[in-house]
Amino acid sequence: MRFPGLAAMLNRVWQIAYIGLGSNLHSPAGTPPETVVAAAESLATIGDVVARSSLYRTEPVGHKDQPAFVNAVVGLRTDHGPEKVLESLLAIERTFGRDRRTAIAKGPRTLDLDLLLMGDVVCDSPTLVVPHPELQHRRFVLAPLEEIAAEAVHPVMGRTVRELLAELPDVGANSRRAVQLLGPMRARRA
Repeated sequence: MRFPGLAAMLNRVWQIAYIGLGSNLHSPAGTPPETVVAAAESLATIGDVVARSSLYRTEPVGHKDQPAFVNAVVGLRTDHGPEKVLESLLAIERTFGRDRRTAIAKGPRTLDLDLLLMGDVVCDSPTLVVPHPELQHRRFVLAPLEEIAAEAVHPVMGRTVRELLAELPDVGANSRRAVQLLGPMRARRA
Protein backbone atom coordinates (compact mmCIF):
# COMPACT_ATOMS: atom_id res chain seq x y z
CA MET A 1 0.00 0.00 0.00
CA ARG A 2 1.35 3.44 -0.96
CA PHE A 3 0.72 6.67 0.93
CA PRO A 4 0.96 9.74 -1.31
CA GLY A 5 2.97 12.51 0.28
CA LEU A 6 4.37 10.29 3.04
CA ALA A 7 7.96 10.65 1.81
CA ALA A 8 7.65 14.44 1.71
CA MET A 9 6.20 14.47 5.23
CA LEU A 10 9.00 12.26 6.56
CA ASN A 11 11.65 14.49 4.95
CA ARG A 12 10.45 17.65 6.68
CA VAL A 13 12.97 19.33 8.94
CA TRP A 14 11.35 20.55 12.13
CA GLN A 15 13.10 23.11 14.31
CA ILE A 16 12.28 25.29 17.25
CA ALA A 17 12.31 28.96 16.32
CA TYR A 18 12.42 31.40 19.22
CA ILE A 19 10.40 34.51 18.48
CA GLY A 20 10.70 37.73 20.48
CA LEU A 21 7.45 39.67 20.87
CA GLY A 22 7.11 43.29 21.95
CA SER A 23 4.48 46.03 22.04
CA ASN A 24 4.14 49.48 23.55
CA LEU A 25 1.12 50.86 21.67
CA HIS A 26 -2.49 49.77 21.46
CA SER A 27 -3.28 47.59 18.45
CA PRO A 28 -6.50 46.15 17.01
CA ALA A 29 -6.08 43.40 19.66
CA GLY A 30 -6.05 45.89 22.56
CA THR A 31 -3.43 46.97 25.08
CA PRO A 32 0.24 45.97 24.71
CA PRO A 33 -0.18 42.88 26.98
CA GLU A 34 -3.30 41.85 25.04
CA THR A 35 -1.43 42.42 21.77
CA VAL A 36 1.49 40.23 22.81
CA VAL A 37 -0.85 37.41 23.87
CA ALA A 38 -2.88 37.67 20.65
CA ALA A 39 0.28 37.72 18.55
CA ALA A 40 1.59 34.62 20.34
CA GLU A 41 -1.65 32.88 19.43
CA SER A 42 -1.32 34.07 15.81
CA LEU A 43 2.04 32.29 15.57
CA ALA A 44 0.08 29.02 15.47
CA THR A 45 -0.53 29.80 11.78
CA ILE A 46 3.14 29.02 11.03
CA GLY A 47 3.88 26.24 13.51
CA ASP A 48 3.13 24.75 16.90
CA VAL A 49 3.61 27.04 19.89
CA VAL A 50 5.55 24.79 22.27
CA ALA A 51 6.64 27.31 24.92
CA ARG A 52 5.61 30.77 26.12
CA SER A 53 7.56 32.95 28.50
CA SER A 54 5.97 35.24 31.01
CA LEU A 55 5.26 38.85 30.11
CA TYR A 56 7.89 41.44 31.03
CA ARG A 57 7.68 45.22 31.32
CA THR A 58 10.81 46.72 29.81
CA GLU A 59 12.29 50.17 29.38
CA PRO A 60 12.73 51.32 25.77
CA VAL A 61 16.15 50.92 24.16
CA GLY A 62 17.46 53.40 21.61
CA HIS A 63 14.58 55.85 21.15
CA LYS A 64 13.88 56.70 24.82
CA ASP A 65 10.90 59.08 24.38
CA GLN A 66 8.20 56.40 24.22
CA PRO A 67 6.15 54.20 26.56
CA ALA A 68 7.59 51.12 28.24
CA PHE A 69 7.28 47.85 26.32
CA VAL A 70 5.68 44.54 27.11
CA ASN A 71 7.97 41.74 25.92
CA ALA A 72 7.87 37.94 25.80
CA VAL A 73 9.40 35.05 23.87
CA VAL A 74 7.64 32.09 22.25
CA GLY A 75 9.11 28.76 21.14
CA LEU A 76 7.61 27.75 17.81
CA ARG A 77 8.05 24.29 16.30
CA THR A 78 8.03 24.77 12.55
CA ASP A 79 9.18 23.15 9.33
CA HIS A 80 9.55 26.52 7.59
CA GLY A 81 12.99 27.91 6.84
CA PRO A 82 14.10 31.20 8.39
CA GLU A 83 13.15 33.38 5.40
CA LYS A 84 9.62 31.93 5.33
CA VAL A 85 9.32 32.43 9.11
CA LEU A 86 10.37 36.08 8.69
CA GLU A 87 7.86 36.59 5.89
CA SER A 88 5.10 35.20 8.13
CA LEU A 89 6.19 37.33 11.11
CA LEU A 90 6.04 40.51 9.02
CA ALA A 91 2.56 39.57 7.78
CA ILE A 92 1.39 39.05 11.38
CA GLU A 93 2.87 42.44 12.38
CA ARG A 94 0.84 44.09 9.60
CA THR A 95 -2.40 42.53 10.88
CA PHE A 96 -1.66 44.21 14.22
CA GLY A 97 -1.17 47.61 12.58
CA ARG A 98 2.60 47.80 12.10
CA ASP A 99 4.31 48.56 8.81
CA ARG A 100 8.10 48.53 9.16
CA ARG A 101 8.50 50.56 5.97
CA THR A 102 6.91 53.65 7.56
CA ALA A 103 7.81 53.12 11.23
CA ILE A 104 10.38 55.10 13.22
CA ALA A 105 13.43 52.90 13.78
CA LYS A 106 13.38 51.64 17.39
CA GLY A 107 10.32 53.83 17.95
CA PRO A 108 6.88 53.04 19.37
CA ARG A 109 5.08 50.12 17.78
CA THR A 110 1.93 48.08 18.01
CA LEU A 111 3.87 44.85 17.55
CA ASP A 112 7.44 43.75 17.02
CA LEU A 113 8.20 40.14 16.11
CA ASP A 114 11.85 39.10 15.84
CA LEU A 115 13.33 35.73 14.91
CA LEU A 116 15.93 35.32 17.66
CA LEU A 117 17.27 31.77 17.28
CA MET A 118 16.35 28.80 15.14
CA GLY A 119 18.24 25.70 16.20
CA ASP A 120 21.74 25.79 14.78
CA VAL A 121 20.72 27.97 11.81
CA VAL A 122 23.11 30.77 10.93
CA CYS A 123 21.79 33.13 8.27
CA ASP A 124 23.23 36.45 7.11
CA SER A 125 21.30 37.75 4.13
CA PRO A 126 20.25 41.26 3.10
CA THR A 127 16.83 40.66 4.68
CA LEU A 128 17.59 38.47 7.70
CA VAL A 129 20.31 37.78 10.26
CA VAL A 130 19.92 34.72 12.52
CA PRO A 131 20.78 34.51 15.34
CA HIS A 132 19.41 38.01 15.92
CA PRO A 133 22.48 40.29 15.87
CA GLU A 134 21.56 42.06 19.15
CA LEU A 135 20.39 38.99 21.07
CA GLN A 136 23.42 38.75 23.36
CA HIS A 137 23.17 42.46 24.28
CA ARG A 138 19.52 42.66 25.36
CA ARG A 139 18.19 41.65 28.76
CA PHE A 140 14.61 42.30 27.57
CA VAL A 141 15.06 39.37 25.15
CA LEU A 142 17.41 37.14 27.12
CA ALA A 143 15.34 37.15 30.35
CA PRO A 144 12.17 35.72 28.75
CA LEU A 145 14.22 33.46 26.46
CA GLU A 146 16.12 32.07 29.45
CA GLU A 147 12.79 31.28 31.10
CA ILE A 148 11.81 28.87 28.29
CA ALA A 149 15.14 27.87 26.71
CA ALA A 150 17.98 28.39 29.18
CA GLU A 151 20.15 25.71 27.57
CA ALA A 152 19.60 26.81 23.96
CA VAL A 153 23.00 27.51 22.42
CA HIS A 154 23.86 30.58 20.37
CA PRO A 155 25.28 28.81 17.29
CA VAL A 156 27.92 31.46 16.58
CA MET A 157 29.04 32.27 20.13
CA GLY A 158 28.77 28.71 21.43
CA ARG A 159 27.26 29.86 24.74
CA THR A 160 23.88 29.07 26.27
CA VAL A 161 21.16 31.64 26.76
CA ARG A 162 21.71 31.30 30.53
CA GLU A 163 25.41 32.14 30.09
CA LEU A 164 24.68 35.12 27.84
CA LEU A 165 22.18 36.51 30.35
CA ALA A 166 24.63 36.07 33.25
CA GLU A 167 27.30 37.97 31.31
CA LEU A 168 25.18 41.11 30.82
CA PRO A 169 26.16 44.14 32.89
CA ASP A 170 23.50 45.25 35.38
CA VAL A 171 23.38 48.84 34.10
CA GLY A 172 21.12 51.06 31.98
CA ALA A 173 18.63 49.27 29.75
CA ASN A 174 20.20 45.97 30.83
CA SER A 175 19.73 46.53 34.55
CA ARG A 176 17.53 44.04 36.31
CA ARG A 177 15.23 46.94 37.30
CA ALA A 178 14.71 47.85 33.61
CA VAL A 179 13.22 44.40 32.89
CA GLN A 180 10.40 43.56 35.30
CA LEU A 181 8.38 40.35 35.38
CA LEU A 182 4.65 41.09 34.93
CA GLY A 183 3.33 37.55 35.15
CA PRO A 184 2.36 34.55 33.03
CA MET A 185 1.14 34.90 29.48
CA ARG A 186 -2.45 33.76 29.71
CA ALA A 187 -4.53 32.76 26.69
CA ARG A 188 -7.23 35.20 25.64
CA ARG A 189 -10.77 34.51 26.70
CA ALA A 190 -13.05 33.17 24.00
